[in-house]
Amino acid sequence: MRITDLMIEPVMILDLRSITKEAVIDELIASLNKSGRINDAAAFRQAILAREAQSSTGIGEGIAMPHAKTSAVNEPTIVFGKSSAGVEYESLDEQPAHFFFMIAVPEGESNLHLQALKVLSRMLLDADFLGKLRTVNTPAEVTALFNAAQAESEGAQAATSAAPTATSSNTIVGNPDSDKFVVAVTACPTGIAHTFMAEDALKKKAKEMGINIRVETNGSEGIGNKLTADEIARASGVIVAADKNVEMARFDGKPVLQRPVSDGIRKSEELIRKASTGDAPIYRHEGGASASSESDQGAKISVGGKIYKDLMNGISHMLPFVVGGGILIAISFLFEQIYGEDNAIFQLLNTIGGSGAFHFLIAILAGYIAMSIGDRPALMPGMVAGYMADTSHAGFLGGLAAGFLAGYIILGLRKVFKGLPKTLDGLKPILLYPVFGLLLTGTVMYYLFDPFFSTINTGLNNVLTNLGTGNAVLLGLLLGGMMAIDMGGPFNKAAYAFAIGVFTSSGNTNGLMMAAVMAGGMVPPLATAFATTFFKNKFNEQERKSGITNYILGFSFITEGAIPFAAADPLRVLTSCIIGSAVAGGLTQLWHINVPAPHGGIFVALLANHAVLFMAAVIIGAVISGLILGLWKKKLVTQP
Repeated sequence: MRITDLMIEPVMILDLRSITKEAVIDELIASLNKSGRINDAAAFRQAILAREAQSSTGIGEGIAMPHAKTSAVNEPTIVFGKSSAGVEYESLDEQPAHFFFMIAVPEGESNLHLQALKVLSRMLLDADFLGKLRTVNTPAEVTALFNAAQAESEGAQAATSAAPTATSSNTIVGNPDSDKFVVAVTACPTGIAHTFMAEDALKKKAKEMGINIRVETNGSEGIGNKLTADEIARASGVIVAADKNVEMARFDGKPVLQRPVSDGIRKSEELIRKASTGDAPIYRHEGGASASSESDQGAKISVGGKIYKDLMNGISHMLPFVVGGGILIAISFLFEQIYGEDNAIFQLLNTIGGSGAFHFLIAILAGYIAMSIGDRPALMPGMVAGYMADTSHAGFLGGLAAGFLAGYIILGLRKVFKGLPKTLDGLKPILLYPVFGLLLTGTVMYYLFDPFFSTINTGLNNVLTNLGTGNAVLLGLLLGGMMAIDMGGPFNKAAYAFAIGVFTSSGNTNGLMMAAVMAGGMVPPLATAFATTFFKNKFNEQERKSGITNYILGFSFITEGAIPFAAADPLRVLTSCIIGSAVAGGLTQLWHINVPAPHGGIFVALLANHAVLFMAAVIIGAVISGLILGLWKKKLVTQP
């Protein structure tokens, strides 16, 4: 397969206008969506951002390769984008990104696309090729450049294959006369591009240095070129360039460098030099620890980024309990209102949702925050600490603190027990970490965190219970507007997390904040749908079709449906949506609307205490946004 079979000209953007990371991602997604290469822009964006949360796909040298493998993709596609000004993209060398390759792969796709991606990876490691790429100005020039480079690469490979000393991709690469030998594993969360770029970079650099290397890839189609026990035993050192978990027990007792996959691409010489001399920490397997994006010495992960990643791990595992349990509780209220609290169906659903799913919320949140920090040994003390927070009425805030506490206590215990004799290593995961982790975490929770956060939680509930109408409306305006600022990004998630925290607390106000958040989140897709319906001459055919879909997405509380519109016209779309979402959120508080479930849009809003008023708030907000957008947007210019 040729790389240009995937990197088609109609989706290329050679004059990117975006100046931020999220904006350029949205602009590239909009091109994919417009060409019909994806079927769900919101789902694809979510997959792209989930990959970015693992580690940035900015690989340095002005290159970024955001990628995802999801059922939202119709056909394997690479969107090439070029920015003259450059975009800050959290790259390894901290340089702005000028070249973007957004890779979209369908779920379950065969491995044919991987061959093309390997070719792309090799091209982007060539400084001469990047120099030529800077000079292209049209899609046709881009296609010609990549076709010529691939033809040259295939010719070189054919010549090498005919030579007696040639080696295949699954053999040792380097200098047969050298006694220096290292092994490596490369992996990224989706296993699409960075995995193979790191493989090629390590092989190329090892050959230049005269050092033999064997590289195992953990790609999207599974493990490739798996290392043998004999190769691991012979190696002077091991390089694990990975942003996801890989099998680590086999490296017990070996010098191992654990780095992000981006280091395998841009710091290959340093890694090979250290591994070949054994200049690396001795790895000791502790029954559950495995390599991830954490580095032994060199990972560049900000404190804020690490906290956000750990927090999202807890929330993402908790959400199914919140959504499933909350909706069942909401339905149970319907039966209670009709048949009374003695009704068997009411009691069944309320028991499953309330006593069942909701009983685990805080424990699951804390447990998986802790696990994100301290790996598997932190899960149990984190869950127990979360349960203690719940039963002591420390609530959502207490659960957050419990998760971080348990995770960092386990990290501390690892350092404390590091000096124990190797013969006791087997006791750490089955005895030392569980006992001391639980004891220390539980003690701090019992004497410090539970009383402290219980006081805060009680105070918060009292404030919300006695919140005057004016202040409640202001809070509703803020939460509703935040839902539209980035449509699924940090502001959106912060507002939703706050509402969940209130929702999971006791008191009669728990559904008020959720009403503001849900209304605010429903407005953007409905607003764009309204605008495309009543201002048709200002939108193209593809946008009008997306607008029809957004009626469904909006009523289903899927804010991301408005993202393609925001990517194409951020100022008008975001401004209008924030205004309408804020109005909708404020109205829910003015009318004291209580939504009894944390998700579901219109399907659970019908169970609100004032269902008609809730839908009125949403529709009013959507109409306001739609009118602002429709009147503000310029007429579509038709080409003669």
